[in-house]
Amino acid sequence: MASQRPNRSLAGTVAIVTGAGSAGTGIGNGRAAAILLAEAGASVVCIDLNFHDAQTTVDMIKAESGTALALQTDVTSESECESAVRTTIATYSRLDILVNNVGIGGATGTAVTASKEAWTLGLEINVTSMMLMAKHAIPEMLQNSTCHDPASPTSTLRPLLWPTRLWRGSIVNMGSVAGLRGGTPHLLYPTAKGAVVNMTRAMAAHHAEEGIRVNCVCPGMLYTPMMYGPGMSEEAREARKNRSLLKTEGTGWDAGAAIRFLAGDESRWLTGVVLPVDAGATCATSTDIPRSASVGA
Repeated sequence: MASQRPNRSLAGTVAIVTGAGSAGTGIGNGRAAAILLAEAGASVVCIDLNFHDAQTTVDMIKAESGTALALQTDVTSESECESAVRTTIATYSRLDILVNNVGIGGATGTAVTASKEAWTLGLEINVTSMMLMAKHAIPEMLQNSTCHDPASPTSTLRPLLWPTRLWRGSIVNMGSVAGLRGGTPHLLYPTAKGAVVNMTRAMAAHHAEEGIRVNCVCPGMLYTPMMYGPGMSEEAREARKNRSLLKTEGTGWDAGAAIRFLAGDESRWLTGVVLPVDAGATCATSTDIPRSASVGA
């Protein structure tokens, strides 16, 4: 069975995307991922601290005849993470994909100037939330069938969605090229994203034997609401674009497409992958950029 081609469709699968909202109708990484997963056939639970923003994403999905549900969730709260997973199962009866996308710029400054309170909150949102969501999502993913499970009328596993499915669950964590190379004037953001990168590798090692794949997307200097919302000069925007080898500007759709690939069956033989989506920026020799062009500036 494994010699057969992978299944490009996500029909029948259920995904949770955290941080699935964006301000207004802007396209952030989470919103793009949710829309593209739904386009591929997944039912998507859109989680955000701001219910209105999550519902806007759901409305966009439904406008394209997709299936989605909005939930207001504080992913730093374990009880709310658990509740979000329970609601997903109660609504759609399974969970196949988790996209841990929530993230903030967090505490500004260096080790000397950063606020301890802002530092702690930034780590809770950017790192701990991913552990909490995985903690409650993985047990549900383990109930999904793979093509290696023996057919049995007494099996309690959920039905096999396609004959060649090799994995029970797929987790995609949102990192950043800042977590690979630094490159921001603030300490918290690259520290947190570096933790996400290595948490991904550790989780991949821990859960591979169970059929859970865990991968990481590391966007470069995408032009998303998180970046342009606070205001960005044209000079800073141009500087960000020119840091890449391609000298072109990426958007949330580019991160979303990478997430969709790693989430689905086309990446069935990938786990522990850290995928830069940066137009070649990590191949460059320098990460010096204007302060106004960095996260949390």
